[in-house]
Amino acid sequence: MGVLTVQNNKAIASSWIESQTAELQLLDKITARISTKSVPVGGGTEFGTLELRVHYCAYRPPEEPPENVAFIMIFDNGYAEKKPKEAQKALFSGWMFASSPAISGLEHPVYDVTLLSCHKD
Repeated sequence: MGVLTVQNNKAIASSWIESQTAELQLLDKITARISTKSVPVGGGTEFGTLELRVHYCAYRPPEEPPENVAFIMIFDNGYAEKKPKEAQKALFSGWMFASSPAISGLEHPVYDVTLLSCHKD
């Protein structure tokens, strides 16, 4: 994926390296339990009542400023029976940036989700 940026009045291409796995840090604020999970792109994982699905993950090459970005959807299934996927409403749907977790993050009273990195397996 190429992105065109302007630097010193010159257009330069910024390239991203797509990855197969997102490394997420998960925090349960009630128990202070911190977990780190590797989630495959196109797959998902569960943490407490949350279901996390990673749709895209990429990082910059080493010669560019470091950054990892992922498109993540998060659903809260609650403690009752799980709803069919078609009936679920996303609690969070958007891009997360490893270098700036406060810009776009999950706002939840019990859980925090942070993107740590994207990597190839």
